[in-house]
Amino acid sequence: MKTVTACTLDCHDACSLVVDTDGNGNVRVRGNPDHPFTRGFTCARIRQYPRRLAAASRITRPLLRDGSGWRAIEWRQALDICAERIQALRRQPETILHIPGAGDMGVLKNVGALLFGHLGAARAVGSLCCEAGTAAMRTDFGAVEQNGIASLARARRIVLWGRDVVRCSVHTARLVRQARRRGASVVRITAGGDLDAGLADEVIAVRPGTDRFLAAAVMRHMLDGGSVAPGALERAANGGAFCDLLRSRPPEALAAACGVDETAIRRLHAFYTAGVPVATLIGWGLQRYDFGAQNVRYINALAVLAGHIGLPEGGNYYYISPLRNVNLQWATPPDGHCRTLRKPTIGADLLSARPPVRFVWINGTNLVSQSPDADACARALRAVDTTVVVDAFMTDTARCADLILPPTLVLEKEDLVGSYLHDYIQYCRPALAAPGQARPDDWIFRRLAMRLDLPVVLPDAQDCLRASLDSPWLDVDLETIRKRGWARAKRPETVFGGGVYAHADGRCRLPERLDEEPAAPEGYPLRLLTLIRRSAQHSQLMEEETGAAVVQVAAQSLDACGVDPGRPVWLVSPLGRMRVSVQVAADLLPGVVVGRRGGWVGKGRGFNRLISAACTDMGENAPYYRQYVRLEN
Repeated sequence: MKTVTACTLDCHDACSLVVDTDGNGNVRVRGNPDHPFTRGFTCARIRQYPRRLAAASRITRPLLRDGSGWRAIEWRQALDICAERIQALRRQPETILHIPGAGDMGVLKNVGALLFGHLGAARAVGSLCCEAGTAAMRTDFGAVEQNGIASLARARRIVLWGRDVVRCSVHTARLVRQARRRGASVVRITAGGDLDAGLADEVIAVRPGTDRFLAAAVMRHMLDGGSVAPGALERAANGGAFCDLLRSRPPEALAAACGVDETAIRRLHAFYTAGVPVATLIGWGLQRYDFGAQNVRYINALAVLAGHIGLPEGGNYYYISPLRNVNLQWATPPDGHCRTLRKPTIGADLLSARPPVRFVWINGTNLVSQSPDADACARALRAVDTTVVVDAFMTDTARCADLILPPTLVLEKEDLVGSYLHDYIQYCRPALAAPGQARPDDWIFRRLAMRLDLPVVLPDAQDCLRASLDSPWLDVDLETIRKRGWARAKRPETVFGGGVYAHADGRCRLPERLDEEPAAPEGYPLRLLTLIRRSAQHSQLMEEETGAAVVQVAAQSLDACGVDPGRPVWLVSPLGRMRVSVQVAADLLPGVVVGRRGGWVGKGRGFNRLISAACTDMGENAPYYRQYVRLEN
């Protein structure tokens, strides 16, 4: 049997999928060859996902914690418990907290926010992912927009600025390869740890967290050499002040700050000012530093001064909201002030909340594994009177729960999904039967809402899907998209054409300051970078992943730490230590240690136990890469 559906993993590509099943229980997932963007291939993460769906460790019935451990119960009892405890707190909605995540990217995930919004519950704000960069794009350009991704294949010059396209987006990597075959030149700017796979003609190694200084150094050459694009500064609201800021820093100081030699800076300057449009792909890791938004803003400023914004084969690519093309007015709760806690510092915020939070509902995220200061997050959840976690596995977060509710997962439910990358809205048709008593999140929320005294009436799934398609960007109804499988939004191929930006005055904004990158604290000489992995999405790992987490360092870093990799090695921060296995990597700068994100704390592989909680300069984003560590035997 063949089923056409779509992937709802928290991934750029949002692939259209073909799921083949037979009577023997064999499942094969492949990219849809008929889809205009997916074009017949997809990533390894979703191809191997059926193994996760069928895992013996999957939770398929509600589980209640009692004195002896976990006890399976029926849905009626589970929902009655939730309703009773919410009802008891309904006159104090600030003591109820909803924490949703992006483990499911469909429109129906918004039913939960609608329910808790009607209750006036507290909500988690900020981001564990990309909000610093989002705030930067909105501040600079007035909107988070980018050229149509397909135009990347026609680009003549491309800069991969901190973006590991091979690991994070197989279709972006395809477009870059297509451009190269057509003669495009590609520069990769990186702190190391990327999969190059022959994508770049030149690689520039930059000190972690200092990308803003590299962009500033190139722009200083533009000012000094008169190579700023005509009219570029006039189309900025603060062009003069920005030039003064750049001129206040000697070129040699900017080069020293980013660790890039003057020759490479001049080559990058020539690359951006040769009169050919440059498409710059900005990686999400660049904003995971204390001054993450500033990093993105300076790269934006470079593209503005070089004249590449608003050109068909140029522009800056960061991301687009995956749900920007649908209508989510149906999911908008009543207006009213509600309490907020910050996702990047959720452990500390929960522990210090007054009045205390007494009920937490978590869905779509393995919050403990993915949060900085993971141990504080776990302590905080255990201290709450009632913690409900919607998850299919006994994750680090589920272990902190009082009640676990089993959801359906990718390929098992109906939904609509968009993309961070392209403008197709896709229909998700259930391709596989859900096991046991697993139920869709919106089913859970709807039945919980009706159990409350003064029930909250939520729209049913079909009404939500139909309302979502009632958008000025779409010309499709639910029945049609079910048949076609997808619809393309009516978006322009080129954004900010003619240098007209989305701010009310039509002008962009350039950075107002250039902050120094904090130095390594004494005793912790290595910057910890927890980079994306190729085999799994965040913490959605198979249970059999055990043993010491692997880290990579330059040989010089091992020598400087005096560590013998043949003996037991520990990765240490002021928050604690964890056992690791060390590999030497030739592409890493001295002073950097790389681990792959997503490991579970309970299996001794959670790097976030060692990372302190804080917020970035804008967007209340988690600055994971601010953390310094050491290696020791």
